Amino acid sequence: MTVTIHSVPAPLLTPEEIEPWRAVPVAMAVDLSPDQQIDPAIRPLNPPGRQPHLFGRAVTAFCEPPDFGAVLHALEHAGPGDVLVIAAAGNAQTAMIGEILSGHLRNRGCAGVVCDGAVRDVATIAGWTDFSVFARWVTPRGPSGAARGAVNLPVTVGGRLVTPGDLVIGDDDGLVALSPATVRARLRDAEAKFALEAEWIASLAGGRSVVETFGLAPAKAG
Repeated sequence: MTVTIHSVPAPLLTPEEIEPWRAVPVAMAVDLSPDQQIDPAIRPLNPPGRQPHLFGRAVTAFCEPPDFGAVLHALEHAGPGDVLVIAAAGNAQTAMIGEILSGHLRNRGCAGVVCDGAVRDVATIAGWTDFSVFARWVTPRGPSGAARGAVNLPVTVGGRLVTPGDLVIGDDDGLVALSPATVRARLRDAEAKFALEAEWIASLAGGRSVVETFGLAPAKAG
């Protein structure tokens, strides 16, 4: 068998379409599109407050562990600002990527990696402030074989179908993969949510009650 390289569907999101979403936290993006959340069991390597922000278009690699051929071929298709999304069926036994390949992606200007499987060399990778890695597992065992899999095929990662070119956002709360249609249609909704949250904060800070602030019906006495 050989690794298959697929064409990326067009039209891709443009930098101008993507950039306004950089300020949107994952929690808000998930509030707007809960079906596009990625399983929260795929976690950042660093503790809260220390994980670099993950933001970029998805380049996908479908792997059949312990073979990591798709990851190797995907390296040539991931460029500045991209996120390598590795679908490894949640396999915990074999790392699909480590310091060397992650470092190569970092040198190419990629934003980071999402692995629905295992990674290794995490002491080094977690120390990079300009490259963000999210993974389901950590294991020291490396891969074997490089002849199977596919690049830039729609893949299921953490219960979410991720298509090449989707916008992947990751922070301390977790991950979301927004489809181009969502990116293009929901930006105004995100801006409105920011404004509403600012109103809530101001209302509470101004001394209004939670009931008044959120327009709750009065609670009944027990």
